[in-house]
Amino acid sequence: MTDILIYVLVGFIALALGLLVGYIVRKTVGEKAIGSAEQKARNLILDAENKSETIKKEITIEAKEEAHKMRNEIEREVRERRAEIQRSEKRLIQKEETLDKKIDNLERKEEGITKKEQSLVDKQQELDGFIEKQMQELERISGYTADDAKQILLANVEKDIRVEASVMIKDIESKAKEEADKKAKEIITGAIQRCAADHVAESTVSVVALPNDEMKGRIIGREGRNIRAIETLTGIDLIIDDTPEAVILSGFDPVKREIARIALEKLIVDGRIHPARIEEMVEKAEKEVNATIKEAGEQACFEVGIHNFHPELIKLLGRLKYRTSYGQNVLNHSIEVAHLAGLMASELGLDPKLAKRAGLLHDIGKALDHEVEGTHVDIGIDVLRKYKESEAVVNGMAAHHGDYEAKSLEAVLIAAADALSAARPGARRETLESYIKRLQKLEEIATTTPGVDKAYAIQAGREIRIVAKPDEIKDEEIVFLAREISKKIESELEYPGQIKVNVVRETRAIDYAK
Repeated sequence: MTDILIYVLVGFIALALGLLVGYIVRKTVGEKAIGSAEQKARNLILDAENKSETIKKEITIEAKEEAHKMRNEIEREVRERRAEIQRSEKRLIQKEETLDKKIDNLERKEEGITKKEQSLVDKQQELDGFIEKQMQELERISGYTADDAKQILLANVEKDIRVEASVMIKDIESKAKEEADKKAKEIITGAIQRCAADHVAESTVSVVALPNDEMKGRIIGREGRNIRAIETLTGIDLIIDDTPEAVILSGFDPVKREIARIALEKLIVDGRIHPARIEEMVEKAEKEVNATIKEAGEQACFEVGIHNFHPELIKLLGRLKYRTSYGQNVLNHSIEVAHLAGLMASELGLDPKLAKRAGLLHDIGKALDHEVEGTHVDIGIDVLRKYKESEAVVNGMAAHHGDYEAKSLEAVLIAAADALSAARPGARRETLESYIKRLQKLEEIATTTPGVDKAYAIQAGREIRIVAKPDEIKDEEIVFLAREISKKIESELEYPGQIKVNVVRETRAIDYAK
């Protein structure tokens, strides 16, 4: 269309130019040339009109061809789209037919399932009724109700499970004990071998030897003034009996008893025994004992290799030199516990310094238990916190008897080291009466347990040998019997170290040849 407009415009321009040329020629040439110019103008106009008509026809033809070409393209696209739409419609129709078939199948299956469900419900009701009748018949024949039969079945199942559980427990415990015992024995044996401490049993009384029995009268003094002065100044009782050439000092405070012993020995050596001299000697003995206490505390710290203690803690440690527990010297026991705990901590990759420090201080409360109310553990907690010891050390001390929960492995090691030191042969001495009572109580706990025939305490009370009744206890149940007795011993009896519970079951068959 643009080309047509251009050709038309060119024709009009040519026409305008022809008119303009004719006008100019007319003016310039004159009237004479007007006719010729007009003729030429007409000719030009005719030529322009012919050219424009030709151009117009050409443009029209080209436009028609272009329009025909566009029409063909559009028709082709329309045919393609129609074909695509027809294919889509065909696919949709096929899918609809497929869906209709599937829906029909599903409906038929649903109807079949509904019928089967109804049939199953009917059969279930019929089966329930049949089972009910069978249960009634079984109850009538057996003479047991359903609850009774259930209880019997549960009892049998429980019995079987207990047998299987006991076997599993036995296997697991044996494997765990083998590994744990092996490792523990290695560590403990190594620690004990490397810590060879002397054990000396000490008593709670002191005996002062006299050069002769006449010295007893001089110690008593006129109307007993000398002995009263000694007892008043020291707080210790003097027992003067028929024992030849000896005086017994009795008192619960070991430090005061030591002061009285030293003062009395000095008085005997000096020979001048009267109240004024007694007071002087007691004062000297106090200074000497205090110096010895300080020296003993410093020596203990040096021996263990732990320093930076508060001076008052060192004095309290030294006081343990004169304190005994079950005949065992508490300071020596504390040093041994520190060594054992430190060695085991090193073997296990823990902090040996912490273990040694807490082990050395674990019985610090015993230095004040004659002066302050409370157990030696509670007293020790207050003392250690007073002198700014760390909470790890306080917990290690507090947990060594199980009164408080152990918050670190070092605290567990201190408890183990304490038990080791107390349980070593010769470390402690018990009175015969308490020892016999403990053995009797141990045997009583075992014999009062159902299923036990006889019980014997052996190895100084470290083991209880139990003979089970074979007609009441089976081999698989002795594991539970041993555990039950060990729990009763733990809850009812106090004892150092540990007690081995050994349960034996045997069946004997006896016959006689005639």
